[in-house]
Amino acid sequence: MIVRIVKLSFKPEAVIDFKSLFEEYKTKIRGFEGCQFLELYQDKNHDNIFFTYSYWENQEALERYRHSQLFKLIWPATKAGFNAKPEAWTLDKLYTLD
Repeated sequence: MIVRIVKLSFKPEAVIDFKSLFEEYKTKIRGFEGCQFLELYQDKNHDNIFFTYSYWENQEALERYRHSQLFKLIWPATKAGFNAKPEAWTLDKLYTLD
């Protein structure tokens, strides 16, 4: 399993549109084959900065999503509101503590 964290920074006027877009597509993203978990976070001090946090079966599953029709539908609408280049990290999960 891999963990994917993406930092997204939006123009202030694009925040509502992004939140609506995420609300509309979150179930389809989470239901995409290979996606095991999905969360969206909003920065406490900068309400135009968001992070997506997702678990993927493996790198191949993430790449299938990134080349899918669903991603090609969502990504252009998402990046239209950016005020900075997105940052992304793909990580191996080592430990979970309860």
